[in-house]
Amino acid sequence: MNPSSLPSINRLAEPLLTDLVMGARELRLAVFRQDSGVRLVDAGIQAAGGIEAGRRIAEICLGGLGRVAVLPAGSQTDWPWELAVSTAQPVLACLGSQYAGWSLAHGEGKEAFFALGSGPGRALARKEELFAELDYRDQADSACLVLETDRIPPPPLQERIAEACRVTPDRLTLILTPTRSLAGSVQVVARVLEVALHKAHYLGFPLAHIVDGLGSAPLCPPSPDFLTAMGRTNDAILFGGRVHLFVSGTEEAARDLAQRLPSAASKDYGQPFAQVFKAAGHDFYKIDPLLFAPARVTVTSLDTGRSFHAGQINSELLQRSFA
Repeated sequence: MNPSSLPSINRLAEPLLTDLVMGARELRLAVFRQDSGVRLVDAGIQAAGGIEAGRRIAEICLGGLGRVAVLPAGSQTDWPWELAVSTAQPVLACLGSQYAGWSLAHGEGKEAFFALGSGPGRALARKEELFAELDYRDQADSACLVLETDRIPPPPLQERIAEACRVTPDRLTLILTPTRSLAGSVQVVARVLEVALHKAHYLGFPLAHIVDGLGSAPLCPPSPDFLTAMGRTNDAILFGGRVHLFVSGTEEAARDLAQRLPSAASKDYGQPFAQVFKAAGHDFYKIDPLLFAPARVTVTSLDTGRSFHAGQINSELLQRSFA
């Protein structure tokens, strides 16, 4: 990416955030200020939230560089709706903004708080090594982060986030999306394209060669049980996700990426994610990282016009997970 030609993702996301806050009542959200001035948006803790709220939050998570639509699904599964994601800046939107890469923690023991931060605020704080590789630093006087959590972050952590983003607390917005909520499940499933880019990066494919991309995944039903809800959002992508990447470089590299990218390339493939997670002792780091990928991929070489397909939709595992 050419840093001088890239937009400010926090500035692009700001009008989307304004619309979200202005429509909070209709979207079943709660918006309130902390004593410090930090603005919190409750999208499923006490407020009900919903699918449309999750869709809009997903677009904020993409830094205002992507579109998320709820569309009728095809006939490959029994689940009637899917989320479709597109962006003209896939690397910046997905890895520079949407990726949940900022580890946020406060306290110890049973009262400890932990969440992963995603969204455009990450590019202001630049706490991850990934930003050195992306060679991107955002500059803005406001910041927004999305946290997958069912608790309000402790005030000292909120203030540390504002300081890391180099904004005053009153210019920081934290959107809270529990995995068990409708909004939470939508914004996680909308990461289908980001998951593909993250795995491509893990496989060593040059990010500069990823020119464009689209993805879709079935809209999974939420669950009041956290592990079930978390498993379903992952399974929507692992067994029902479809991604199409348009890449530059050699045709051989495009073919190799297609073959290695699908979730079925992992040794841990074959069971709903909740069962895989349980077998790993509830430790994400014991799960094969190659598992985190869409079910079916198409990679098109822009240099030759040839496309390569790999992976498949697994309706049986989707049914086991969702039902």
